[in-house]
Amino acid sequence: MKGRPNIRNKYILLGDLFFIVIVVLGSYVLGFEMDALFFQYLPSAYWMVGVALLVKPLIYYFFGLYRRMWLYASVQELKLIVIAATAASVIVSVIMVSLLTLGVLNGFPRRVLVIDWLLSIMAVGGLRFALRVLGENFSSSSVVSQNGKNKRILIIGAGDAGALVIRELQKNAQMNLTPVGFLDDNPAKQKQQIYGVPVVGKITELSKTLDNLKIDEVIIAIPSAPGRIVRLVADICRLKKIPFRTMPGIYELLGGTVNVSRLRQVDITDLLRRQPAHMNDELIGATLSGKTVMVSGAGGSIGRELCRQIARWGPSELILLGHGENSIFEGLLDLRESFNGLSFIPIIADMRDKPRLEKVFERHRPQVVFHAAAHKHVPLMELNAEEAVTNNILGTRNLVEVAEKFDVGRLVMISTDKAIRPKSIMGATKRIAEMIVLDAAKRTGRPFCVVRFGNVLGSRGSVVPIFERQIAKGGPITITHPDMKRYFMTIPEAVYLVLQAASMGKGGETFVLNMGDQVRIVDLAEDLIRLSGLEPGRDIEIVFTGSRPGEKLSEDLWDEGLTFQRTIHPDIFHLSTQDDMEDSNLNELLDAVINKSRMGNVSDIITIFDEKIPGAQVRKTPPADITSIN
Repeated sequence: MKGRPNIRNKYILLGDLFFIVIVVLGSYVLGFEMDALFFQYLPSAYWMVGVALLVKPLIYYFFGLYRRMWLYASVQELKLIVIAATAASVIVSVIMVSLLTLGVLNGFPRRVLVIDWLLSIMAVGGLRFALRVLGENFSSSSVVSQNGKNKRILIIGAGDAGALVIRELQKNAQMNLTPVGFLDDNPAKQKQQIYGVPVVGKITELSKTLDNLKIDEVIIAIPSAPGRIVRLVADICRLKKIPFRTMPGIYELLGGTVNVSRLRQVDITDLLRRQPAHMNDELIGATLSGKTVMVSGAGGSIGRELCRQIARWGPSELILLGHGENSIFEGLLDLRESFNGLSFIPIIADMRDKPRLEKVFERHRPQVVFHAAAHKHVPLMELNAEEAVTNNILGTRNLVEVAEKFDVGRLVMISTDKAIRPKSIMGATKRIAEMIVLDAAKRTGRPFCVVRFGNVLGSRGSVVPIFERQIAKGGPITITHPDMKRYFMTIPEAVYLVLQAASMGKGGETFVLNMGDQVRIVDLAEDLIRLSGLEPGRDIEIVFTGSRPGEKLSEDLWDEGLTFQRTIHPDIFHLSTQDDMEDSNLNELLDAVINKSRMGNVSDIITIFDEKIPGAQVRKTPPADITSIN
């Protein structure tokens, strides 16, 4: 198949030289209409032709008019033509007036300078844009359909991206894709046309439009389309068995393929299937502004977002406490780049090293502490129970005791829904860590509290990054059971809840978020595949590895029989009752489980968990499969 004609710029130069002569002589003809004055001034016309032939090509070259592909000329090229032609005409005018002043010319009509300028713009622009028209006509006329049948295409989105899709489809008829209409929710665009293609309705009319126009394929030409739009289009197209494509990149889209390395950027909130929670700014500001604030686990996903959000409220100092030097360093760079005027103090310390914590607290005297340091990866902690105990339990005990000793005014611990009737070692350690914080609040009367929420979308080691890696490799996505369900929230939502709890806590509360309904993991995986511009089952397979005995198919945010109450925030509740333990019993439990962990006696650790934690069934949980999502 022939491509577009390749007209070299040397031929355009020859065309310019020809039109320069025609324009100058035409200016004289238009200025004097071939009367006696025309012949009187004709010698000056010869001079002007010579000057123009010398000056104008050089000016056109200087402005790059011989270094462009004029088959793709646009408004930007038109602006350049006007500027170049104007500059050339000005220089020619200066030279001609100078020749007249020096007496080289006996006379020179200045009116022809204006006419020459106008005709030059028309000639230079006309020559180049004629090439574009010629190229488009040649391309359209030289293409023959390969299979004799064009697909009828419906475009979702009549914006800039949609217009670009239409132009490319019209100029590349060999794709056998014929755009027949747009759908767009903007009332001002209804019944309008873009490049001859009409806007036939709103996106909510998709089902009817597919039938009426006999559409063969749908293209979502809204690169920033929210998840609800993509999901609506995907659901309707699947019901009617009509293929659809998103727009991750214009060339992948128009070529009919989508490379997994160029997937559509997925907004995490697209996966929630509910509106994100919001926070009360006034309470947050009163709690944090001007205070010395510490975040433990500041290098983790939640900890780093906590630091970013806290920095907005202008604390006097923000202490970044963490065990991983690289993550703390990266978080520090990010914060200093965004909040250059604040005081950030990076501290590398292990939560299990109590003397080190005491030195840090003695030196910096934090007033508000957010405890986000924990081992959270469920399968890995099943294989490393001793580490889970010493980090999550001993580390929390050390932090709380040091916070009491140095009169910390407010402490908020971040917990998880896996702490309820735990069936994993990680969940059990987090439940005991909750008991430590709530017991301290009860004993001291200080506003120490717990914030409990479900899975966090996009955090390190969570389901979304794992799924994204599996999608990027071409699949498959692995899930343990098709009915597996979990609560989900975004990292900013988790931080909003933690900050809100810090402002509302009076002492001893367990706060939970109204997280809506639980989401099936398989639905989440399918949404992520589709929002990436692919199709489940066709482009990416989902494989079920089989559920394990005793594995939870769904999560809880509080124990059965407990009641909850609303707070001043519409999306936050707190438990009105809690299964507290007596001080002596709790201390005995902590001493026992910590000692067993130091001895490496995992079996005894699990026995303690199942005996002391309400509803715990840790021993019934089989060895973890790290490669599957549950």
